[in-house]
Amino acid sequence: MLDVFTHFMPKPFLERLGELIPGHPVLAAFPRIETLWSVDARRKLLDETDGLQQVLSLANPPIELVAPPDKSPDVARFANDGLAEVCRKHPDRFPAFIASLPMNNVDAALAEIDRAVGMGARGIQLFTNVAGEPLSAAKFRPVFRRMAEHDLPVWVHPMRTAQFADYASEKASENEIWFSFGWPYETTACMTRLIYAGIFDELPGLKIISHHMGGMIPYFAGKIDLGFRQIFFGTPNRNPAAEEAGLKQHPRKYYEMLYADTALNGEVAATRCGHAFFKTAHCLFATDAPFCAEQGRGLIANTIAAVHALEIPAAERAQIFSGNARKLMRL
Repeated sequence: MLDVFTHFMPKPFLERLGELIPGHPVLAAFPRIETLWSVDARRKLLDETDGLQQVLSLANPPIELVAPPDKSPDVARFANDGLAEVCRKHPDRFPAFIASLPMNNVDAALAEIDRAVGMGARGIQLFTNVAGEPLSAAKFRPVFRRMAEHDLPVWVHPMRTAQFADYASEKASENEIWFSFGWPYETTACMTRLIYAGIFDELPGLKIISHHMGGMIPYFAGKIDLGFRQIFFGTPNRNPAAEEAGLKQHPRKYYEMLYADTALNGEVAATRCGHAFFKTAHCLFATDAPFCAEQGRGLIANTIAAVHALEIPAAERAQIFSGNARKLMRL
């Protein structure tokens, strides 16, 4: 099994973040999750599941929220060097890492893509917005073009904090809505903006992995098939919004081009729904470890069980557990 979306913060990098943003509440929580920053603790966790390997990527916060454009390239290099070192020392458990980028400095991000891929990165991690700017903005398109040239995937992680209020009259989100429901919305909005910006028409070979089984996409597929203006001004096969955007295909075709991972906390019904939309060839095994109250144990066990609950042939299950990921990353 190859877990393609897990997070790891090498201890030296975590310490450096602490110097850059002292007192940040997210960083204060990290030391309590030993499997997030200790290689030994993470290895022991993986030893509990026979044959489990993990692809490593940094956790929140995004680098562009940590450092200004003149310093973020150094932070990205330091982070990627740390992940690469873990993979070099422990290839039996960590066969690959995903590079982080200084997205508030696009020229430096492009250089870091090439450098990181050269030392073993098998893709990059982006967040659904860059300090509030949409990934679909033209200024970020060179990053996607470069990944298409490398023929390696782009992992997209949701980004929203408690400061993103649920209502315009308030200043902060309550009841952890920003996390439980804001993150799936972030992913869905980001994928939609990229699609309507024509990214797949320009780069049909681009591979994007949308975290948490594509956010809301599989569960609201009917909303993709029937747009608001389509109700009044379109036909069953004509979507005015898609036509105005100049899309060459029906919108649903582009959503189906996305890849999605199984990081759904082990919910069987949600996993079945996501698999029904994306199909076996576009589903990848991921747990989001170590972010659970059991240092990742619950996420791993429950997600494995959810994939086993899919009513599919063993060969397709093997594709989800590792085959699809190895093909995407060319491992």
